[in-house]
Amino acid sequence: MDACDKEKVDGAMDSSEEHDETGEWDSSSDKESVASCVDSAVEDMSLDCLETVLEEFSDYDPTNDVSDDDWYPEVTPRKKKRSGLSSVSPSPAKSCRSASPASAQSSKGKGGESSVRRSLPFSILENKWKSIDEPDIEPAQPIFRPRQTPGPQLVSNSSCSPLKYFELFFSKSVIKTIVSHTNTYGAMRCEGKSKPFEDISVKDLKKYIALVIYMGLLKCFSLTDYWRKSDIYSLPFPAQIMTGKKFLHMCSVLHLSDPKVDAENDKKKGTPEYDRLCRIKPLYQDIRDACRATFHPFQNISIDERMVASKARHGLKQYMKNKPTKWGYKLFVLADSLSGYTWDFFIYEGKVNSEESKGISYDSVMILADERLLGTGYKLFVDNFYTSPKLFRDLLAKRIFACGTVRANRIGHSKKHAPRGNIRWFREDDLLFVEWKDKRDVLMCSTFHKAFNGDTIKRNVKGADGVWALQDFPVPAAVLDYNKHMGGVDLSDALIGYYTVLHKTRKWYRSFFYHFVDIAVVNSFILHQQMARMKNQKPLTQKAFREALVRELAGIGPENTPKRVKTRDPHLPKYISGDSTIGRLRCRVCHRKTPLVCVTCDVPLCLVSNRNCFITWHDPGSSSENDEE
Repeated sequence: MDACDKEKVDGAMDSSEEHDETGEWDSSSDKESVASCVDSAVEDMSLDCLETVLEEFSDYDPTNDVSDDDWYPEVTPRKKKRSGLSSVSPSPAKSCRSASPASAQSSKGKGGESSVRRSLPFSILENKWKSIDEPDIEPAQPIFRPRQTPGPQLVSNSSCSPLKYFELFFSKSVIKTIVSHTNTYGAMRCEGKSKPFEDISVKDLKKYIALVIYMGLLKCFSLTDYWRKSDIYSLPFPAQIMTGKKFLHMCSVLHLSDPKVDAENDKKKGTPEYDRLCRIKPLYQDIRDACRATFHPFQNISIDERMVASKARHGLKQYMKNKPTKWGYKLFVLADSLSGYTWDFFIYEGKVNSEESKGISYDSVMILADERLLGTGYKLFVDNFYTSPKLFRDLLAKRIFACGTVRANRIGHSKKHAPRGNIRWFREDDLLFVEWKDKRDVLMCSTFHKAFNGDTIKRNVKGADGVWALQDFPVPAAVLDYNKHMGGVDLSDALIGYYTVLHKTRKWYRSFFYHFVDIAVVNSFILHQQMARMKNQKPLTQKAFREALVRELAGIGPENTPKRVKTRDPHLPKYISGDSTIGRLRCRVCHRKTPLVCVTCDVPLCLVSNRNCFITWHDPGSSSENDEE
């Protein structure tokens, strides 16, 4: 699962997970520097000032610099100059995000620093907790007012093929733009060489994309294996579409942006005007616009991270220690929780040194959750990397309601033993904070839930007699809804991962091209599913959908196969050209090259002693004829 190790707050959790930072902070050096500051402050200050120092450093979190001044309004410490902070290293830094609620309590810093940092907020908020017996007032529920009707933004009675859905994202204008830029880039590369560059056509690019999607369906270790003629690697389809030499040539010259614009942008390196995404910008923006235009999400949405695997030597590459995909490019994605449709996303370009920035966890949500495009009344689900009081209050001001898990160091998390199923809660203005004791502690924050609605959940518990039995435990509604609706991005990642087209490439921007193809194919498949259900039809599986799309892109679909009309017209062979070695075409039966075609069918066919495809094609009783019909 490519999402950012979110806590699925299910009682069956067996491992404590952590959020990984993006490679910009070193937690060990940061922790030592903070600890050294505390030690020096304690030595120089009197005992009366110790509490102020502890308050200043108790809530420090380098991974999420969202201001929590509203969380402790009574404390406004002065900023201390921290000495000894390590400089930002280009190499991957260790993860410095706080642990999950369960593991945060057991983690110990150097010299007991962990207990010093967390003891103060616990004591401040301990008296705010209320038990399950104390009633909670249910907040006003969201009134759902989307900008568009949720679902596909297509004519309901229209009938679309897989290619039509795909062209909603890779339109004809997008394809022509890529072809134009690729030809310009290829001509620049071949300047001064003996062999000039041969321009590719729109048809060539469609065939190239067809083969790329085909390679996601059928995996080979190397690209050249698809064209090998050995007994093990006997795959006729790739050779029928394009030669291996031409495919590898297109892989090497594929270019998404105008080379002249790239040259101008490269001159700006080291300045604020330099655009790190210049080489993918035309297609990047087109795909984002198409994703938003062809579908509108339902009420429940989720925001999470996604990694595009890559080990290219590029500044955009991130390292995330505890994720399945440790090296790659990081994307922030907003997806529909019901279908997994990728509605919007953006690429993480690194830390922003701006006074207006409030931390990537805050900024990413505010960028993606745009009420001007979405509408109001949406229910947004996020994990503990994003959840903060300020973010949830600002979302509520835009009439977008939020629910998510909370890190233990942001609210008073009790270390006292409590029975399984115990619930306690408190409210801070419009925010509900609830703690649930399952196999591990679960901490939630929500702006639209009630503390407890009487819901229960079954758990397999070992009794005193050693017998396992199902038992009902109370559970907050926020936990149930979170488990149900948080997996929108995970579902999208899973659909992409089954038949991903991503493969190794020498240029970093081509990795994004393959990922954009993945997004387009999966979103097209989801649109097909939604439209089929609206018509009470059975949708295709994703594998069948991709197979049909490959055939249409390659131009060999059933509708493109020449129909053989059984008439009394003479079916006679003729040479394609006067010289039998020039202009040969591939036989429609055996796919080998032949200089002959049928006069009536206008189909290339072999007519040799050991390969009489001419008779096989025209004989109504042959197996090839039946398969073709």
